[in-house]
Amino acid sequence: MTTKIERRIKIKYRVRNKISGTPERPRLTVFRSNKQIYVQLIDDLSGKTLAAASSLGLETMPKKEQASKVGELIAKKAQEAGITTVVFDRNGYLYHGRVKEVADAARNGGLKF
Repeated sequence: MTTKIERRIKIKYRVRNKISGTPERPRLTVFRSNKQIYVQLIDDLSGKTLAAASSLGLETMPKKEQASKVGELIAKKAQEAGITTVVFDRNGYLYHGRVKEVADAARNGGLKF
């Protein structure tokens, strides 16, 4: 019997075998902890983070609103870096709740998935 964390890691590796970020189309990866949510734009060819955003400092609002703000913030940072299209990496999480909020807000901010 696998634990919830082991199951997520197996899904994560399965997804990561199929997708990869390039300088023109970086990977938008999401990490969700119990209290915060973090997103990064990663160029896998050079192994560098091009932009990042997190919900640190937004603790006063509900978690879904935090996720939405983080999605808007990463879209804004991507536009400043000249990035318009990304590959979405849900990192083994279900496309639901806060992960979906981040993706929808990033789309509304101008990123194309």
